[in-house]
Amino acid sequence: MTFKGAMGALSRGAATVVLLLSPGLAAALEATLIAPGAPEELTKRLEQSSAALSAPARGLDSPLELLSSALADYRTLIQILYDEGYFSPVVNIRLDGREAASIDPIQTPARIDRIEIRVETGPPFRFGTARIDPTAPGTMVPPEFATGKPASTKVLQSTVRTSISDWRDAGYPKAKVGDQRIRARHADAELDADIRLLPGPQLRFGQMHVQGNTAVKTDAIRRIAGFPTGEIYSPAHVQKVGTRLRRTGTFDLVSITERETPNADGTLDFDATFEDLPKRRIRFGAELSSREGLDLSAVWIHRNLTGRADRLRLEATVRNIGGTEDIDGRIGFRLEKPDRLGPDDSIFYLGEAERRNRTHYNITRAVLGVGARRTFSDELYAEAAVGFNYGDASDAFGSGRKFRYFGLRTNFEWDKRDNKVNATRGFYLNAQLAPFVGLSDTKSGAQFLADGRIYWDIGTEGRLVLAGRMQLGSVVGPSLSEVSPELLFFSGGAGTVRGQPYESLGIPVGANTAGGRSFLGLSTEVRGKITQNISLVGFYDFGTVGDSAFIGSGSDSHAGAGLGVRYDLGGFGPLRFDLAYPTSGSTGDGLQFYIGIGQAF
Repeated sequence: MTFKGAMGALSRGAATVVLLLSPGLAAALEATLIAPGAPEELTKRLEQSSAALSAPARGLDSPLELLSSALADYRTLIQILYDEGYFSPVVNIRLDGREAASIDPIQTPARIDRIEIRVETGPPFRFGTARIDPTAPGTMVPPEFATGKPASTKVLQSTVRTSISDWRDAGYPKAKVGDQRIRARHADAELDADIRLLPGPQLRFGQMHVQGNTAVKTDAIRRIAGFPTGEIYSPAHVQKVGTRLRRTGTFDLVSITERETPNADGTLDFDATFEDLPKRRIRFGAELSSREGLDLSAVWIHRNLTGRADRLRLEATVRNIGGTEDIDGRIGFRLEKPDRLGPDDSIFYLGEAERRNRTHYNITRAVLGVGARRTFSDELYAEAAVGFNYGDASDAFGSGRKFRYFGLRTNFEWDKRDNKVNATRGFYLNAQLAPFVGLSDTKSGAQFLADGRIYWDIGTEGRLVLAGRMQLGSVVGPSLSEVSPELLFFSGGAGTVRGQPYESLGIPVGANTAGGRSFLGLSTEVRGKITQNISLVGFYDFGTVGDSAFIGSGSDSHAGAGLGVRYDLGGFGPLRFDLAYPTSGSTGDGLQFYIGIGQAF
C-alpha cells in the first residue's frame, strides 16, 4: 500500500541506511530510510524525526510498538516534506515487505526484522496565488510570500504570524485568521494561498487585575508595573510591565495575560499572576592568591522586607587570611525600594564600614548615603547617590590623618555580554564620576573610574575567545598628599596586573609608597576550550600609575603574563586557576597564583 500526502508527490532524495541493534529481539533489526534525489539535509531531518528508526534505541522493540511507530511516521514525514515545500510526496513504510498502513494492529506479526522507509519527494512547489489581507497600516507582506517564490508550510505559517503580529503592534490585540483557501496544483507544482485576516477593533489598555500567591502588596505591584491604562494596546508595553516586575528579583513567576473579551468601552483588561521566590537567600564566595591569602565573603538577601518588593542586601568580607598583610574586612548594607519613584526608578539606601590593612596604608572608613537608580533596559542603567564618607588613615604622608567628605557618586553601566559570568561575545562598560566636597580641613575634588571589556568569539560556539579590558582612573583637584588613600590608585594583583604583588606599584614618597592620582590598566586573554567544561587561558596584563590627574610619559609601569585553567561550573561561572610571572617593572616578586570563581574579567 502506498501513502500519499493530502496534496500530492515530493523530489528525488539521497539514500541513507541506519542499522539499529535491539537486545530485546532475536536478531538485529535492520532499519532503512531512502529518499532518492532529496537534499542531504532533508534526508537527515527525515531520519532524525522517524519514530520507527529510533524505536529500538528508545526501548520500543515489540512488533506492536514498531508498528505504532511506523504508523505515526506517515504523518510526521509528510509534515516535514510540506515544511520544506514538497506538496506531492509519496511515503512507503514497509515492515518485512508489508506496507505498515495495511497491517491490522489486532493481528500484528510475531516478529519484525526489517523496516524499509522510502520517500519520493516529488517536485518542489512555488507559490501561484499568494495573497493575505488586510494588512496593518504601514506594514508589508514578507517578501518570501509572493508569486513565484518557493512555497512551504513554514513560509505560510510565518507570514500569518507576522501579519497578525503587525496588527497587534498597531493596537488590535484580537486579530486572527478568518477565511483561508489553500490549493495545490500538482500538474504545475504550484501552491495557491488566499488568506483573509480579521483584525477586530483597536483597543486601549484597561485594568490590571492582580492574582496568584504573592506577599507583595497590590498597590506596590501597581506602582512598580506602571500598567499603561488608557493607552492604545501594544505588546511591547505588556512585555515592559512583565520585565519591570521580574527585575525586582522577588517573583518566581510573573504572567501577564489579556482577557478574552474586551470591555464595552473599548478597553481590554489583563490578569497578572504571581508566585514569589523564597524571601531569603544566602551566598558565599572565596578567592585565594599566593600573596593576598584567602578572602571569604558572604551575602544575605531578603527579597521582600516590608511587603513592597523591597530588597535588603547585607554583605560581609574577611580578607588576607594567611596573606602577607594583616587581616581586615568590610560589612555593608543596601536597601532598594522599587515602588517609591514608580516604573523603572527606585530609591536605595546604603551604608558600609571597612577596615583596610594594606602594605602602603591603613584606613578605617564608613559611608552612609541615599540614591536613586534609573533602569533603561535589562542592559543599561544609571544611578546617583549622595552621602557622607568618614576616613581615618595612616599612609606615606603620616598617621592619624582624618578625611571628611560629602559627595555625589554617579554610576553608569552598559552590559551587552552574552553571559555575565563567562562571556564569549559582546562588551561591558562601567563609568563612575564622584565629585566630593571636603568638610573641615579636607580638600574638595572628584574621582573618575572607567572599566571597559570586550569579547570576540573567533572560533565556533565559544571554543576560542579573545577578551580585552581597559581600566582608567583619575583624581582631580587636591594634591597627592591631600587625598584620602582609598581614592588613590595602586596596581598589581588579581584585579589589575597578575604576576605582580598586590598593590605593589604606586608613587614613591621618601622610603614609602603612596597611591597615584591616575591609573591605566590593560589586559588581554585568549581562552580556548579543550573539552566542554575545561578551557586553557593565556593572558597578559599591564598597569601604570601616575602622580598627576592624567598618566604621563614618565609614569611608572609594570606587567605580568601567565597561563590559566578554567573548569565550567555552569551558572556559577568557571572555577579559575591562574599562574602568572612578572614580565616588566621593578615590583616583581616571582611566580604568583590565583584561585577563584568566575573569569578574571
